[in-house]
Amino acid sequence: MTSTASWLRRQLPGVMALVLVAATFLVARLPQVSAEERQEVAARYGFTPETIALPGGYTQQTIRQVNQRYQHINAWISSVGSAVALNDLDGDGLSNDLCFVDVRTDQVIISPAPESGEQPRYAPFALSPGSLPMNDVMAPMGCVPGDYNEDGRLDLLIYMWGRTPILHLAKPDAAGMTNDTYQPTELVPGKASGDYDGPEWNSNSATVADFDGDGHDDIFIGNYFPHGPVLDPSKNSGVWMNHSMSAGFNGGEDYIFLSKGVSGGTPKWEMSDPFPLEVSRGWALASSSNDVNGDMLPELYVGNDFGPDRLLYNMSTPGRLKFEVVEGSKGPMEPKSKNVGIDSFKGMGVDFGDLNGDQVYDMYVSNITTSFGIEESHFAFLSTENNLNRVTSSLEDGDAVWEDESAPLQLAWSGWGWDVKLSDLDNNSELEVLQATGFVKGDVNRWPQLQELATANDALLDNPMWWPIVGPGDDVGGNQHLHFFAKNQKGFYSDVSADLGLAAPIPTRGIATGDIDGDGKLDMAVSRQWSDPVLFRNTATTGNDFLGLRLTHEENRSEGAFRGAGSPVIGAQVTITTASGKKQINRVDGGSGHSGKRSHEVHFGLGSESGPVQAHIKWRDRDGDIHEQDMTLNPGWHDIQLGDQAKEK
Repeated sequence: MTSTASWLRRQLPGVMALVLVAATFLVARLPQVSAEERQEVAARYGFTPETIALPGGYTQQTIRQVNQRYQHINAWISSVGSAVALNDLDGDGLSNDLCFVDVRTDQVIISPAPESGEQPRYAPFALSPGSLPMNDVMAPMGCVPGDYNEDGRLDLLIYMWGRTPILHLAKPDAAGMTNDTYQPTELVPGKASGDYDGPEWNSNSATVADFDGDGHDDIFIGNYFPHGPVLDPSKNSGVWMNHSMSAGFNGGEDYIFLSKGVSGGTPKWEMSDPFPLEVSRGWALASSSNDVNGDMLPELYVGNDFGPDRLLYNMSTPGRLKFEVVEGSKGPMEPKSKNVGIDSFKGMGVDFGDLNGDQVYDMYVSNITTSFGIEESHFAFLSTENNLNRVTSSLEDGDAVWEDESAPLQLAWSGWGWDVKLSDLDNNSELEVLQATGFVKGDVNRWPQLQELATANDALLDNPMWWPIVGPGDDVGGNQHLHFFAKNQKGFYSDVSADLGLAAPIPTRGIATGDIDGDGKLDMAVSRQWSDPVLFRNTATTGNDFLGLRLTHEENRSEGAFRGAGSPVIGAQVTITTASGKKQINRVDGGSGHSGKRSHEVHFGLGSESGPVQAHIKWRDRDGDIHEQDMTLNPGWHDIQLGDQAKEK
């Protein structure tokens, strides 16, 4: 007995350590759902993949030509550029037209959404720059539909690497949908033809909103690489990389283009950089604009690679931009990077939506989360205030009233994240989280070298020479896939992408949602890097009802050879109340995320409720005046024109 007791005394520290480890594991272990429970969640949804028609005749590439300083990381440099948007480009009343950026051809493709058993409404075609200067060292990165000349027809903003963006304005006398439908126009004034003489921007993000509150839409352009010849293989200079993995403030400057009216059908802009240098020169990959405090001035969230994202509180007045950085407050047991505006992660996608049902917008942000790779965390920033006056007071003090709840919601981990959309895909009045993931697909695992880079001395990083080889055949998260997170009965989220047939191991980039066939169920188009895009038609049979609003400016719904869809009232806010008293919020989105842009409709799922819905609509008219109006609306789609008052057509 003496020897046994002595042995137990000697082993007691180890035994206690094992007990503590076991207890910590039980406390920290995330809640789980069974396979049966996950399948019950998945049963609420259904999607059929459909092929998006693309024009032929273009030479395809499998990797980009790049500046000689980037040659050994040309797969890394070639990892972005695939983009997609859904909207009503032909004015038929449905968001059944796609704008797709194809990295394999460096073309911007306009294509009708597939229609079962019917002839396509028009042949897919590539947008031409016309006489505007373009060359082989320029490439499109994204497409943002909007009515930039306020004539009721949707135009297209194409942002680029190697030059400034191009606006493709829908012609007033155009018939049908062809390349001749659009007139290419410089966003930044330059030469009308000949060799390009403008700045070599490398833009990776854009969002549209009325930032100064004058009643006219403005444009935010977020640049990634510093201005320079990134895609010019004849050059061996003029480019560099981030000078820090966590505080990279040497990227390209960001800009806002203020609307200055329209002359002869052509919009006029004033270019401005209203941000402090450490804000403007982040490595921007994502952006979203939305009014979070009810004053009808949209805030701006910019997702930056290699450093802190920025939430910018908007205090602008007509013709004068003013933004202030707001930040979260770090708790004693809380990692710094889990706070708004002071993170060191790799922000690559962002969207607004009310995830906790308190009628204050929350934010979901994509970062890098790969086990045995780089394990950061996505963010689900949930509001801690449900009173807009207190939200405003906090913003004025520079405080962000959002806390990251991604871990308990099980939204923190998925892969190398990109675009994200918060949308209700089964009309049950709860938002799903759609997320694109995956980086470079190949056969040789380069995660170890990337881990070494992530721990390297910042003094080495801005010189591309010190970056590890990432070229053709190398793989970094290449088997990651589209994720579909849906809330389960336990209150957190389950990824049901595999159950729904959405989990093809192909890196994805942009996600666009919209109702392509008018049945009230949101469909989604997904762009894939170096692969065909795909449209997922929503075939769910839940029977849940919906309310859909197409909100356009009263004076602008064109007639004639090319009948416009109407000028969307971007930034208009809608709060609905159902018969049970449940409230929901949504808005006319001017372009959120990484490289996917949802349609301009405002969509709500109503769940099992039926009967009229009370809708409160708040908007700015073309004079910049704010209006509010209550309407009683039956479930279904409604076309409403907004001027001094709201009028249903």
